[in-house]
Amino acid sequence: MKKIFVLGLIALFGASAIKAQDEVEATISADVVNQYVWRGQELGNSAFQPTLGIAYKGLSLSAWGSTGLTEAADTKEFDLTLSYTIGGFNIGVTDYWFNAGLDPQNRYFKYDAHSTNHVFEANIGYDFGVASVQWYTNFAGNDGVNKDGDRAYSSYFEVSAPFKLASCDWTATAGAVPYATDFYGTNGFAVVNLALRATKDIKVTDSFSIPVFAEVMGNPCSQKAFLSFGFTLRP
Repeated sequence: MKKIFVLGLIALFGASAIKAQDEVEATISADVVNQYVWRGQELGNSAFQPTLGIAYKGLSLSAWGSTGLTEAADTKEFDLTLSYTIGGFNIGVTDYWFNAGLDPQNRYFKYDAHSTNHVFEANIGYDFGVASVQWYTNFAGNDGVNKDGDRAYSSYFEVSAPFKLASCDWTATAGAVPYATDFYGTNGFAVVNLALRATKDIKVTDSFSIPVFAEVMGNPCSQKAFLSFGFTLRP
């Protein structure tokens, strides 16, 4: 009887461990794009942008990077994001690192407030299904300054709406900066990002497909427009 009980406990905890393991999700992917545009800002030409992430019960930790493929002077970036999602609500913190900033040696492990290439940003948002709203604010690191030369706590908010049309998945986005900051190149409230993106899976085999995407973007503040194309590689 004791042996049966022990075997039962082993089976129970074994099943629980397998179930917990099944709830942990990993992300491995990479985008290849013809140009790197972020929130209406042009950051480089064609780029390779890998992602590695892990998530468990709404809590996720991800790493994202970008490296130019054609121009040595293009932006190099490495970001770490910790976020939590429950229902439609989400909150998170991102550590951005760029290869240009306050540190002339571009050291990653240089975190001094006035000599770092890191930018720390907090975000909060809600997905209503038909549309989602996000707010982002820089709270530390190499932030921009306002008209008075003080830390701007540079912020950006956007509304995006997904929809389906002509066998593609579409997303329409409108993003704005609420007040002056040289981080986004604005002198006050400004719309900096109007975008329309379409994504479609290209079937390669019965078990493998490649998502391709195209996006039209405009920045009314800087009077610039972009047409981006890319594809995603993932297991």
